Amino acid sequence: MIPGTSPRTGPGAGPGTNTADDVLGAVLPLEVEGDLDPLMDRIGDARVVLIGEASHGTHEYYAWRAALTRRLIAERGFSFVAVEGDWPDCRRVGRSVTLEPGSPRDPREVLDAYERWPTWMWANEETAKFCRWLRDRNADLPPGERAGFYGLDVYSLWESLRAVVDHVAEHRPEHLEAALDAYGCFEPHGEDPREYGWNTALVPEGCRDEVLALLTELRRPAEPGDTRDPAELFDARQNAEVAAGAERYYRAMLDGGPESWNIRDVHMADTLGRLMEFHGGTPPDGEGKAVVWAHNTHVGDARGTDMAEAGMVSLGQLARDRHGRDETVVVGFAGGPGEVVAAPRWGGPMEVVHAPAPAPGSLEALLAESELHRGLFIVPPEPDKPHFLTDTLGHRAIGVVYDPDRDRRQYVPTRVADRYDALCWFRATSELTPLHLEAAGRGELETLPSGV
Repeated sequence: MIPGTSPRTGPGAGPGTNTADDVLGAVLPLEVEGDLDPLMDRIGDARVVLIGEASHGTHEYYAWRAALTRRLIAERGFSFVAVEGDWPDCRRVGRSVTLEPGSPRDPREVLDAYERWPTWMWANEETAKFCRWLRDRNADLPPGERAGFYGLDVYSLWESLRAVVDHVAEHRPEHLEAALDAYGCFEPHGEDPREYGWNTALVPEGCRDEVLALLTELRRPAEPGDTRDPAELFDARQNAEVAAGAERYYRAMLDGGPESWNIRDVHMADTLGRLMEFHGGTPPDGEGKAVVWAHNTHVGDARGTDMAEAGMVSLGQLARDRHGRDETVVVGFAGGPGEVVAAPRWGGPMEVVHAPAPAPGSLEALLAESELHRGLFIVPPEPDKPHFLTDTLGHRAIGVVYDPDRDRRQYVPTRVADRYDALCWFRATSELTPLHLEAAGRGELETLPSGV
């Protein structure tokens, strides 16, 4: 179940009177890239822009998110893009787009090598096109001014541990014993998160001590005069942070409830903060400027939904609290019927499925009734806002697992004005284009909430 949905209440509708005229009176055009100008004005000097998606398989969300990001990098000097993806995989993409020595010349080649299910989230033509643009732009800049590409997520426990062992064996042999102890603790579980989760249910401490010892070693600052590459040192530390976060995540996931979700989003928020600090410029800037790509359920402020009532936090909420409301802008996406790439079950093969017309009473149904093809809504600062921005309305959220026959369960009760600073709407949507087909694989274990 997507967070905040309730099979008892369905999408629901708020208490206000919402009409097509209200929608048409508040909308801005969204047909060409220049129509993003009002949103660029709203972003202003913000240092964190979180850009969502209402599914992990819709072309329009990926394409317009990339268009906005290109402008933020080219016109506002944003330092990097951080996505809802694994750190090691995205680090390889980042090396390519920043032209690091020995990296592939074409980032599409790196994306096409993604193997972890669901590969289509990032191994798609839309992401490849953006990354090629980013590499081409970076090629004309000195290394210190090139925009990076990183992963924020917590899943890559074994990959990150292997990366740490390789790094310390070559560059920091004084920490090799701690790295091998951590890796050796996980080795009996055969790289199976389910097995590790079940085993730690019987032995609650799991491999916690080994991972924390490794993390303590790698968190120590470099000595003055250390000539090692700061990016490689940061990479090693971040892989250790991923291992620590993943260990907590896998221990918590079998218990249900919000803890595993919160561990994941707090990890993403912590990673974002470290990246901003790492990309910090000279005073008074102090921090790099970040663009975040993730599902609406992550980038939106949980306090604008009933996720908060369930004890859940979100990356967008944490970003607003940590970096300041004036420094943070959240952009959500919504769409009507159309094709979407998703899987019928966790770990299953990708399919192109049809998302039906939105459920009556939902935000999407209201926007569709206006017959608006596309549109941009920017939440006004005035307290007197259109009711559809302040009422609680169901807001569709499609994850990597999706059953159109159960679409009415896919709605998060949402107050748009509290959850986002802006919303992009598409009345009809189409599927994104995966780089390759994939067979069913183990992937990562599904936890609450599913598919996001």
